Amino acid sequence: MAQRVVVTGLGVMTSLGHDLQTFWNHLMEGKSGVSLIESFDVSEYPTRIAASIKDFSPEDYMDKREARRMDRFVQFAVAASQLALKDANLDISRDTDPERVGVFVGSGIGGLITWEEQHKILLEKGPKRVSPFFIPMMIANMASGQISMMTGAKGPNSTAVTACATGTHSIGDSYKIIQRGDADVMICGGAEATISSTGMAGFCALRAMSTRNDEPEKASRPFDTGRDGFVMGEGSGILVLESLEHAQKRGATIYGEIIGYGMSGDAYHMTDPDPDGAARCMTKAMKDAGIQAEDVDYINAHGTSTPVGDISETTAVKKAFGQHAYKLAVSSTKSMTGHLLGAAGGVEAVICGLTLKHGRIPPTINLDNQDPECDLDYVPNVPRTADVHVVMSNSFGFGGHNATIIMKKFTE
Repeated sequence: MAQRVVVTGLGVMTSLGHDLQTFWNHLMEGKSGVSLIESFDVSEYPTRIAASIKDFSPEDYMDKREARRMDRFVQFAVAASQLALKDANLDISRDTDPERVGVFVGSGIGGLITWEEQHKILLEKGPKRVSPFFIPMMIANMASGQISMMTGAKGPNSTAVTACATGTHSIGDSYKIIQRGDADVMICGGAEATISSTGMAGFCALRAMSTRNDEPEKASRPFDTGRDGFVMGEGSGILVLESLEHAQKRGATIYGEIIGYGMSGDAYHMTDPDPDGAARCMTKAMKDAGIQAEDVDYINAHGTSTPVGDISETTAVKKAFGQHAYKLAVSSTKSMTGHLLGAAGGVEAVICGLTLKHGRIPPTINLDNQDPECDLDYVPNVPRTADVHVVMSNSFGFGGHNATIIMKKFTE
């Protein structure tokens, strides 16, 4: 018999806050985490803004020497995992069998900052000066590896790299690992740190990012006629998932139950989304959950604030939900957090858990003039109190990678 899987711990590291209460309060206030980039010279860049984390001290979460051997994305992942485990009140060595605790934390790009720094050393000082930690700091699986080493989790350990769908794939795959009985607990989500000279240059070259540099807090505006691209964010979102039996045995607090997971491929284009692929992904998740379209109350949209992407997702929701699409609440919290790429799905799953807990739907801010082609209820500008029972989170990545998870209020 398939195990039921519940969410017992949440941890975030974002430009809107490092603790759940601050993070949630800022979401409910409609606060933007976007500002001018200060970490390097952006004077020649078309985009000079991002949702940067400016007050992060890795030593607050890990040994200083160990932190120096981690890329910034790994530091974020370790920190958010520590926070999620604390929120779950779970001590792996005390409360469970470490061999039944797994880690599945992905990154869309991995250690870009480390790569950038070490490449500069190579060019300026030669190959003998490149750090022996260069490769293990850079590779995308090292977030999962370091979390395992620092927590003692000895169970299934893996990493997804599916661009902006990474975090949601990581959570969905973890859900399936517990459901089939291969672990009792999974630490899962995503982490990303690409606000660097190379990262920004690459996305600027794609012409994918907003250039509203004079109004950073208004730059991310999903579904609005004035949107001109996404705003890059950084950070991590981590969930602690447990089998219901394991959670109840130790008296854990439960945020919600994961009931469905869908994934699909567009087989269409490298960067332009295909609404059919996203619609199939949502439909597969609902089928996996054993629910009807009418059962879903809220969608945390991928909603990146790109001209093409927002229309494509709106079309996909209408394909998947039919007339119920117009009764759903849909919002894009990227309007506040920026787009955390591989970490986006992790952060947005945390938001879904908090939405179920508090009965409040976060808004899509900066939605002043709604695009007529984006004609759904996007919860504009102010949060909404609602009796939310079933929530969906969407993530769609370059390469046509799509992932959807469904979470519901926990009932015995």
